[in-house]
Amino acid sequence: MPGAEPFAADRGRVGVVVSHGFTGTPASVRSWAQYLADAGYTVRLPLLPGHGTTWQDTNRTRWTDWYGAIEQAYSEVAERCDTVFACGLSMGGTLVTRLAELNRDIAGLVLVNPAFGTERFDARLAPYISWAVRSRPAIGGDIKKPGVVEPAYDRTPVVAFASLLKLWRVTVADLGRVTAPILMYRSRDDHVVEPLSGRLLQAGATSTTVREVVLENSYHVATLDNDAPQIFSGSAEFIRSLSTAAAGGDAAGAAVP
Repeated sequence: MPGAEPFAADRGRVGVVVSHGFTGTPASVRSWAQYLADAGYTVRLPLLPGHGTTWQDTNRTRWTDWYGAIEQAYSEVAERCDTVFACGLSMGGTLVTRLAELNRDIAGLVLVNPAFGTERFDARLAPYISWAVRSRPAIGGDIKKPGVVEPAYDRTPVVAFASLLKLWRVTVADLGRVTAPILMYRSRDDHVVEPLSGRLLQAGATSTTVREVVLENSYHVATLDNDAPQIFSGSAEFIRSLSTAAAGGDAAGAAVP
């Protein structure tokens, strides 16, 4: 799919792993990743397995495959950088939260409409119907800004979604292990992820701080929506302030050779 290519940039000694969401592609967060690279950070934005091709391919993958891509990106950045942050949209937010649960070296998280659960009864049925119902209507493209289209699948793969439910469970169970400060952007009007997810994060992340910023002019894919500039500049400042404090000096540091 156009825009499905992964993105990588080697800039400074502070690194950032960026993750797109379920049924999406790197195009959903490519501008965000580019902004952070332009700000002087080393960035990795992988294409998650089963994404960027067909929804049938996603049904052949599981959450451990998606997380493996994020873990690999983290390893690449950590080899080159002194400090590493992680950012994610929707399920990408779930994946980088899991990354911070298992890697205490993560210095901070920026989450945009992260998903940690659902109250929708039909969604919770996915593990029981996936043998017969292989796909459901699409969840991509929830954008308020006119004329903006998210490159995403036109169907939701049910087998893969059932695996996403397992990712939610293990991540929520371990939220108390996150010690990295969290900046969460949440759209007031989100037709994909319910407010439940924000409440789960706030209640479970007891070993760190969660600063919530409510977006008033965007839907779910806020990184392509009206509030994208606020997200980009705010996340860059969040990373700069934390990395400067940790280094005791210049956040960007010397360029990576």
